[in-house]
Order: sequence, then C-alpha cells, then structure tokens
Amino acid sequence: MVFSTEGKVDYREGQSIGVIPPGVDANGKPHKLRLYSIASSALGDFGDKKTVSLCVKRLVYTNDKGEEVKGVCSNFLCDLKPGSPVDITGPVGKEMLMPKDPNANIIMLATGTGIAPFRGFLWKMFFEEHADYKFNGLAWLFLGVPTSSTLLYREEFELMKEKFPDNFRLDFAVSREQTNEKGEKMYIQTRMAQYAKELWELLKKDNTYVYMCGLKGMEKGIDEIMTSLAAEDGYDWQEYKKQLKKNEQWNVEVY
Repeated sequence: MVFSTEGKVDYREGQSIGVIPPGVDANGKPHKLRLYSIASSALGDFGDKKTVSLCVKRLVYTNDKGEEVKGVCSNFLCDLKPGSPVDITGPVGKEMLMPKDPNANIIMLATGTGIAPFRGFLWKMFFEEHADYKFNGLAWLFLGVPTSSTLLYREEFELMKEKFPDNFRLDFAVSREQTNEKGEKMYIQTRMAQYAKELWELLKKDNTYVYMCGLKGMEKGIDEIMTSLAAEDGYDWQEYKKQLKKNEQWNVEVY
C-alpha cells in the first residue's frame, strides 16, 4: 500500500515508519505505534519523494482459548479504503541502511513481508537514475515464502533480472511447493545451501554486505548453514559474525 506524505516524510532505503492505529486498547489507553519496514526507495513509487509504501500481512490467529484474534494494526491497514487518513511517525532505523558503495556485493535474505526493505534497495539500484549513484556490484536476493502465490513483487524482480542479468541474482524458496535433492522442504536456508561455497567466498570479501529481514525463526536456520561453511574453512562462525557485525556487513531485522 502507498501513503501520500506530501513530501513531509524524508526517509532512506531500509528505514521503518510507525503506524498508530485509531481507538484504544483493552485498558482504555490509545494504541501504541507499530513499526513497519518501508517497502519503497527514498524517491517513493512515483519518483517524487511524496509517498511511502508498506507491505503488510493481515494477522489473524487462534489463541489458546480457541478464540480468533485479529492483529490491531495490520487489520486496520488492510481494511483501509483509498483516501483514508493514517497517523504515521518516523522514519526510524539505522540497522538496515543500504551501503553507499556502488560496487558492493549485497546479499539480501527475506521471508514474507521481510521483502520490504529490499524492494527499496533494488528499486534504487535498477529502476532509478541517480547522479551520485550507479550500481555496478552484485545484488543477490533470496526470498522464502510458503506458497508461490505469496511471492511478493515477483514481476518487478523478474524484470530486474531480465534487464540486469550481470548485476542481479534471484532465488526463491517456496517451502510448501519445492524440495531439494534430498526431498527436504525448500526453506530459505535450504536454497542458500545449494550455493554454499559461492556464498562463503563472497562473505570473505570486504565489500560484501548481508541483510536479513523477516520472521525471527529464519535466523537460526541461516546460522546453522553458516556455521558448517565457516568450520570447513577453519573459522568459528559466531566469532566471524561478530567481526562482520562490527564492520556493518551483517545486518539483521527480524520480528
């Protein structure tokens, strides 16, 4: 969804905005803001710096008592009609800011709506023209989803791949529809394992930056594959990761 900001919200790729849903909570207090990763480049979807885009999944689940619970903010957003007013705050966030180096290797690991910041990155790299930035590096996106119908922005990414085959690599992991050679479900780390050596070689370079965004559970699976890769090369992954983090080469935003 796209919000008109009239140019009053100046943000960078990889930041988040807060949304304050109307009404009060169970204690009669105003709802707290919810943070959402921005899904557009700093120029916005119309290139005029007057909009901000979000990618929101409607949260509905059954609690321990068997009652249906609806996420307050996601349902408010998903039920909005065009033209409705929304209270937003921000922007905030430094963890996921895009590297300024136009020759960097940028590995993006996303699950579900965690694709949001990477859409902003990729628009800046491949759909926009900037006087001070022309991307000449390698952008490699891994997107993990349960079903192919939930491959968000698929057409945009496939167009980028078609237009910039030397600079953009795209790998989907569709866990309920795909399996690997051993018949295991294709999660994001399963797909990464197929390129294990190549990813590890890239990770050893000073100009490689890794970004991870999505559900908390994804971190464990990715850590497991990195641990075995590092060990094969005589490295302790946890120590190596600390160094990468210190150099701002390993950036994580999970929820």
